[in-house]
Amino acid sequence: MTASTMMNAAQMEAIAARHPHLLKGSSSKRIRSALIFAGIALYMIYSWWFFSIGQVLVNANWGIAGTYLADWVSYEVRPDIKIATDGTMQVVYPRYSPLGPNAKPEWVKIETKRVDRTIDVPAVTQQEVPKKGSSFSFMAPNSAVGSNAEAGARTETRTEEVVSRATINFNSTTSIDVVDGKVAATHNGETLLIDLDRSTGVKPEGALPEWATQKRPGEKITVAFGMTGWADVDVEKISIHNRFPGWANFIFDTNSPFFNKSFGEVTNLIVSGERLDPSRSNLSLAWNNILYNSEWQHLDVWTKLLQTIVMAFVGTLFASIIAFPLCFLAARNITRNGVLNQVTKRFFDFLRSVDMLIWALFFTRAFGPGPLAGMSAIFFTDTGTLGKLYSEALENIDDKQREGVKSVGAAPLAVQRFGVLPQVLPVFASQALYFWESNTRSATIIGAVGAGGIGLKLWEAMRTNSDWENVCYMVILILIVVFIFDSVSNLLRSRLMGQKTH
Repeated sequence: MTASTMMNAAQMEAIAARHPHLLKGSSSKRIRSALIFAGIALYMIYSWWFFSIGQVLVNANWGIAGTYLADWVSYEVRPDIKIATDGTMQVVYPRYSPLGPNAKPEWVKIETKRVDRTIDVPAVTQQEVPKKGSSFSFMAPNSAVGSNAEAGARTETRTEEVVSRATINFNSTTSIDVVDGKVAATHNGETLLIDLDRSTGVKPEGALPEWATQKRPGEKITVAFGMTGWADVDVEKISIHNRFPGWANFIFDTNSPFFNKSFGEVTNLIVSGERLDPSRSNLSLAWNNILYNSEWQHLDVWTKLLQTIVMAFVGTLFASIIAFPLCFLAARNITRNGVLNQVTKRFFDFLRSVDMLIWALFFTRAFGPGPLAGMSAIFFTDTGTLGKLYSEALENIDDKQREGVKSVGAAPLAVQRFGVLPQVLPVFASQALYFWESNTRSATIIGAVGAGGIGLKLWEAMRTNSDWENVCYMVILILIVVFIFDSVSNLLRSRLMGQKTH
């Protein structure tokens, strides 16, 4: 075995002596690979330092990111507990609460009591009587004059029912209890007691737990309960944000007569119930309420989505039509005129060198906001890109087919028709289909700058920073459309290129 090993070593030395370039090449490849790896590593380190990625990750507020993500798939109910100077309270809901008017959720428990309050009744004012023979007075009508300002002034005692205690139950482990100027916030077995005093402000009893924050002594305390919700505790008002999974009022808004009714109740009303609106059937009323839902605006969203689809289709179609004849002028093997080749190619470069978003801004300024600006932006950009791709496809054709057609005496137009088009037409159609599918996504982006379509509506919803569930709704619709168009485009391209679909 030792002899065999020695023989192999001797053979290796002999081979190395006869063919030194083999070992040298292998060694140089290893060095080159090591240098490439070291270069990539150094570039990554430089990028990490130059863009301060580490500092960004450390300083990032991941809690806010989680809140934004939760807003996509949930909604908040925001009752406010207003505290009067005498300690009595009032629970009020926003005007456009997802619970609708007269909201009385089970998770809000209140205790009431009757109190006597003395209020000042405004004095009865009298209009000054102008002197005889005078038709002008410096006093406004119904203005009080002299002792008349106090005529009828009095106080009145009234009995009112007020809230003496309010308890908000977020879930089984989280709640906020407000009574007698004190707040008890409980979360995961911990309880934070807070005193509310108008002279000293908001004072916690003891140290704040991890889920509570206060910027400065006496200012409001924010208690955050993660996905469950959060609240701001202040002297005069406690703002509750209770979060629930799902999308509130997605089918019917709070103004609809079908609001807050179960599926069975709605079905019975549509099938056999009495007409809620004498002028139309319940089915027609329900469909109208869905389309014109004031919170979700389904009809407007669907219309804007259709605008985006049409915008992408028309822009790509016109670009393909214009790029088709121009590409023959740009192809050197088709048009033997160098000047015409260069002029056409530079024209394509000009159109595609300006980004679609810039074209959209330009045409929005020219035509005003709307789909026409979006179609023009897609048309200009894709004319340049498709023209370049088409001309390159023509320059790479097999000249044998063209020469064969030319050899039988065919006219120049017939040579292009039978010798060139059969080779490039599937490629042209495949590229046009790909750009149509890609432009459906691009149309959403350029719509955000005023070029129409669902992109503009998406930007409006994001700009409010409060309608993230509407943003999620539109993003899902866009994804569905893109997935469908991608599948259709792949299928058509596979058939055009003569490939089997899987």
